Amino acid sequence: MADAPALPASIDATVDLLTAGGYVADRALATVLFLALKLGRPLFLEGEAGVGKTEIAKVLAERLGRPLIRLQCYEGLDVASAVYEWNYAAQMIEIRIAEASGSADRARIAEDVFSDRFLVRRPILQALELTAEGRAPVLLIDELDRADEAFEAFLLEVLSDFQVTIPELGTIKAAEPPIVVVTTNRTREIHDALKRRCLYHWVDYPDAERELAIVRGKVPGASAQLSAEVVAFVQKLRTIDLFKAPGVAETLDWATALAELDQLALDPDTVSDTLGVLLKYQDDIARIRGSEAGKIVAEIRRDAVAG
Repeated sequence: MADAPALPASIDATVDLLTAGGYVADRALATVLFLALKLGRPLFLEGEAGVGKTEIAKVLAERLGRPLIRLQCYEGLDVASAVYEWNYAAQMIEIRIAEASGSADRARIAEDVFSDRFLVRRPILQALELTAEGRAPVLLIDELDRADEAFEAFLLEVLSDFQVTIPELGTIKAAEPPIVVVTTNRTREIHDALKRRCLYHWVDYPDAERELAIVRGKVPGASAQLSAEVVAFVQKLRTIDLFKAPGVAETLDWATALAELDQLALDPDTVSDTLGVLLKYQDDIARIRGSEAGKIVAEIRRDAVAG
């Protein structure tokens, strides 16, 4: 059995780990991530959609050689979907077999059907168990703000003690705590009680230099001029009062699309025709399409010449 990669021993090593996974991080993010790993604390990442919060958990799992267990949150998420439930069909069959065999010991039947072999493990319970190689997984609790407050309250036990209580079985505690990453797009506020159990970091839009490094790393097929102009265009858009400013994910999608169209640089017509890759609301697209797109492209060229 191959040894799992060790946790980074310093902030610089954390930067290197993320870079090796294709994630261009600033030092503040690397610092809080290093501390979360060092202290065994969950990492709470907040920020706009598409800025790379989920990607951090994916890179951690990949570079540390651990499985990624993802719990995608949504309205109505409950314990049965997130933690565990009983295999009721198999339990009923077991009860029928016991009755057919003439067994009348109800206490024993109840003990049998509420045993581990009838337990269906959902993401959180899976994350409390070590893999066959003896490694704790990476647990990604994604977009927690989409879940109800009742489920958020349930997570307090999980995030503080890395355990869950199952009435029929008792308390199940992790032999080794998983690496936990919690993300939220801030569509609603998360309660302070949950945040106190985590180390917090706001993931902001990257500056132009870092975003250009991301594009160059993720979209190698784009020309140097196209990459620079795509980043400059997106950076300009984020200064405009749009319904939803494009995130890094949209920047990468747009750069990829333009490279597939064999564009070596931006031109107003192609920008207008491909805005649906970059912007996701019709009002935003209508505002930028046409003359406004041409104006931004012209500004980018003037800035490049002046620079």
